[in-house]
Amino acid sequence: MRRTSITALLVAIPLVALVWWVASHTYWVDIKVPRAPAGEAVVNPFYPAQRLAEALGARTAWDRTLTIPPTDSVMVLSDWHWSLSAGRRQALEHWVESGGRLVVDATLAGSEKEFERWSGIVRAYLKENDRPKPARPADDQECRQFQEERDGKPVGASDALRWVCDVDDESSLSSERTAAWALRDASGVQAMRLQVGRGSVTVINATPFRRWHLFDGDHGWLFVAATQLRRGDELHFLAEGTQPSLLALMWLHGGPVVALALALLALVLWRGGVRFGPLAAPPATARRSLAEQIRGSGQFALRHGGGEPLLAAAGRALDEAAQRRIPGYVRLSTKARASALAQLTGFDLHALAAAIHGARLRRPQELRSTIALLEAARRQTLIERTRFSHGTE
Repeated sequence: MRRTSITALLVAIPLVALVWWVASHTYWVDIKVPRAPAGEAVVNPFYPAQRLAEALGARTAWDRTLTIPPTDSVMVLSDWHWSLSAGRRQALEHWVESGGRLVVDATLAGSEKEFERWSGIVRAYLKENDRPKPARPADDQECRQFQEERDGKPVGASDALRWVCDVDDESSLSSERTAAWALRDASGVQAMRLQVGRGSVTVINATPFRRWHLFDGDHGWLFVAATQLRRGDELHFLAEGTQPSLLALMWLHGGPVVALALALLALVLWRGGVRFGPLAAPPATARRSLAEQIRGSGQFALRHGGGEPLLAAAGRALDEAAQRRIPGYVRLSTKARASALAQLTGFDLHALAAAIHGARLRRPQELRSTIALLEAARRQTLIERTRFSHGTE
């Protein structure tokens, strides 16, 4: 056999063995995955509890604000501030005493003393050593078994225990009166009902009825037992934590006013703010050519200085150029200078003499032509000198 065949065989045998082992130790099954909540189930924390109660023949309502229902109905409070309003608290107390059934969970906030004084149910905090350990996990919740009691006596066999999850392990419930109904474990009572007037108050030291917690342990049975649910009952669920914020309420009930106020505020801030630049854009700084600069300087001198300095400068420039071509030019008279320049440049003798000799006598309107003649003579003198220089080379 070739070496390549041996190598391929050594690679194929372990690969086939691996595939066979994976295929023999795995299997395919169908798993039902629940759909994500939609609609009211997303915002209503009591949606599962309401559907359960309605399936048992009760009528339910999720109230955003406290509305006192009939005295033969049930009210479930969660995440509720008991002492936020004295009038609201007194209305609830009067409703219970008239025959209403009130159920509260561990999220009840506010003055515990006021609630304990009225209901007779006291929350006692446990020491570190007295806190129980969870019996088994269920849906990532700590669950414990409880014995049901009625009028202080166990109900059913000793092994007929109920599973309740997510119980507060730092406290328990107690009362000086005998509870009409209770759930007890080794740490104490964690659910208790007392008669208050013609009604009742049930306190559960957990949050078993919010969202999907209803499906943990025996929370469905606990819901029916705590609310004393009967066919035809009317249940009202309230939770202050689900109320929209102040900003959300402002936008919900006065969106156009809020939008107009924000627009006016933005306009005032823009009007009174500090600008980051000038009101108008600066003109473009275009560069001028050298010829434009010379013409501009000459026009300025001619307009504001009478042209005399410019004429004198043109005469000096012509004298400097002539000294390079005409020997002894500085010792010549004005007439002789004009004659020499006329012979060198070919310009008219009388015009050059008038330009050189009578420059100071020129009128303002003649200055332009005189300065142009002197400049032309200077350039011609330089041109002749350049030709002469090239010829000598």
